[in-house]
Amino acid sequence: MSQRLRKFLDRQERHFQPGGRYERFGALFELVDTFLYTPSTVTARAPHVRDGIDLKRVMIFVWIAVIPAALFGMINVGYQANQAMAGMGLEQVPGWRGAVLWLLGAGGYDPASVWDNFWHGAVYFLPIYAVTMAAGGFWEVIFASVRNHEVNEGFLVTSILFALTLPPDIPLWQVALGMSFGVVIGKEVFGGTGKNFLNPALTGRAFLFFAYPAEISGDGVWTAVDGFSGATPLMLAAAGGVEAIQAAGVTWWSAFFGTIQGSIGATSTLFIIAGAVFMLYTGVASWRIMAGVLLGVVATALMFNAIGSDTNPAFGLPWHWHIVLGGVAFGLVFMATDPVSASMTETGKWLYGFLIGFMTVLIRVLNPAYPEGVMLAILFGNLFAPLIDWFVVQANVRRRRRRDMA
Repeated sequence: MSQRLRKFLDRQERHFQPGGRYERFGALFELVDTFLYTPSTVTARAPHVRDGIDLKRVMIFVWIAVIPAALFGMINVGYQANQAMAGMGLEQVPGWRGAVLWLLGAGGYDPASVWDNFWHGAVYFLPIYAVTMAAGGFWEVIFASVRNHEVNEGFLVTSILFALTLPPDIPLWQVALGMSFGVVIGKEVFGGTGKNFLNPALTGRAFLFFAYPAEISGDGVWTAVDGFSGATPLMLAAAGGVEAIQAAGVTWWSAFFGTIQGSIGATSTLFIIAGAVFMLYTGVASWRIMAGVLLGVVATALMFNAIGSDTNPAFGLPWHWHIVLGGVAFGLVFMATDPVSASMTETGKWLYGFLIGFMTVLIRVLNPAYPEGVMLAILFGNLFAPLIDWFVVQANVRRRRRRDMA
């Protein structure tokens, strides 16, 4: 079957080549062909000019690495929702999602059942992911057709990372709008994959955060139950420090494992670490950037701990709590290491990562109205990455000149 399909695609390819009958749909044909089979050529331009690996393999590796966090994210979304429903005396999910669960025969809404939690979370996450894929794929094909070049697989990673940073009950039209903004404004207007200086997934999320703050931030949006209200752990930390978090029943281990409120895929540090190990093993992510972010978070948190404050409890939040709350782990592993928007030089990767870690804790501690700082910190780091690399290169040039003159 596979060989027959391969031969069929090879016979049809000439119709989609320049001068062929369906030339205008060449980008769409290439998208289907490279999705089904590994391309015969490797990337010959940015962002992987230093390597013979093809872009498709890099994107697939990143996509595989994020799957554990995505699967656990669905379970946790369902768990949080089922737990809230039990507390509110609700027995079924209202609206079309409840109808889908009934048609699937997915079971009940028992928070102690992994199966119930998974299906309940799936009816929130899968539509969001489908919308991001459709919106991202649409714009990728449009721009590839206009520019007459192949479709890059970057949107596969952008779509799942973007989806996992969202709250589970965000309106789907906002998902499509945010993904469109991230792909078009964050990437395509600069020339496409390899030429953008901002992370597209975070660009889309930042747009939603500032355009529709009620749906992307707040107390109730992190749990997919209408009428539910409760502060997230980071909001508790800004209001009362570690004591307020623990008083709400959140332990460090529950935060590390991920059974807390938060965006769909960013709560479980444990499963994010599993993805990080895979990315480091396959060589598609920089350990220097990860270590730099971690070092920046630890150093800055220790600095604020030493300074202390009688009016701001966030000064006393230890570094090991910063790591497991919010999106620090997710941003450290999957966002900051984006090979296009991050620093390229070896020394620059350390500085770039440290800057992100420093800015994350700085925003969290000094801006109580915005307790999560990872998104803005990474976008800030993206802006400074080219400048960091420039200074590193110039420092290397000066050092070599002094060595040659000695």
